[in-house]
Amino acid sequence: MPTPLHQLKAEFFKTLGHPVRIRVLELLSQREYSVAEMLPEVNVEASSLSQQLAVLRRAGLVTSRREGTTVYYELTSAQVAELLTVARGILTSVLSGQAGLLTDLNEQYPQTPAGSRRRRRAG
Repeated sequence: MPTPLHQLKAEFFKTLGHPVRIRVLELLSQREYSVAEMLPEVNVEASSLSQQLAVLRRAGLVTSRREGTTVYYELTSAQVAELLTVARGILTSVLSGQAGLLTDLNEQYPQTPAGSRRRRRAG
């Protein structure tokens, strides 16, 4: 029995569910990167970056090629970059809505400055 599509999608999104993997994909959306070029951009140990790149490679989201001792990575599809752009748009929309709610809440219920709160006297 084939794996249901919704289950495959869930596995796909689990693969994307790590901040280092997202950062790597964002970088690779711009151009091909070597591991050495990615390290300062993702700010993790080389072994951790290597593990995350292996997960992305197994998932078929990135490919690698070796040139001498240097390994370069690139996206397997421009659609990965498009997905990240769509995700950014969704987050921007959600956060803008939340910011609007916060503004409305603050206007409706102004906060008393911390320094002007009355203190209860013990007694």
